[in-house]
Amino acid sequence: MRLDKYLSESGIFSRSEAGKAIRSGRILVDGTVVKDPSRHIAETASVLCDGKPVFWSKYQYIMLHKPQGYVSATEDKGRTVMDLVPPSCIRLGMFPCGRLDIDTTGLLLITNDGPGAHNWLSPKHHVTKTYRFTCALPLTEDARTRMESGLELGDFTSQPASVSLEDPQNGEITITEGKFHQIKRMFAAVGNEITSLKRVRFGPLTLDETLQPGEWRYLTDEEIHALQAVHS
Repeated sequence: MRLDKYLSESGIFSRSEAGKAIRSGRILVDGTVVKDPSRHIAETASVLCDGKPVFWSKYQYIMLHKPQGYVSATEDKGRTVMDLVPPSCIRLGMFPCGRLDIDTTGLLLITNDGPGAHNWLSPKHHVTKTYRFTCALPLTEDARTRMESGLELGDFTSQPASVSLEDPQNGEITITEGKFHQIKRMFAAVGNEITSLKRVRFGPLTLDETLQPGEWRYLTDEEIHALQAVHS
């Protein structure tokens, strides 16, 4: 792989910025200064920029704590979740894996792993999503039973959900689908209403509660391996 491509795909530079950094002697490859942007290096090479390690990976994965008021899209007339992550994410072709409603908060995966995203969002893989909710009225045992049995919602019947309650109006619900406004529609179907909704788990990923709304971090190697194992 060309050195300038390695640097640009690592997310720290654009292709032109990478060339300038290389020519100015800021880049070491395996302990040696390299000033030729076209130099081919191994993907496993040790690369430093200004003395700091630079890591390349075919795919990038970011965990975002989505706040309210942002659309889960790469482009929109209003604010999107991509406004909250580095500009390099757009350059690397990253996108939100699935969507959270504009007023729903919590864990959102940002990645450029298209094949992975297709599998994690595919109904046949039944990747679970867990949300912490507050509802307007106490959730009755009958309503809970109906949700856990599957609900007829007009255009589709929801798969059985799992509902656990902390108190009559607060708890967690786990679903395997991700239809538009699905959880809100499920609560409406049993005569209730969601007043707040936060995704806390997506498949093997758990929201890092040290992340404040709007903050993000790269996934750890352990998290990436667990995510990739979902469709292996």
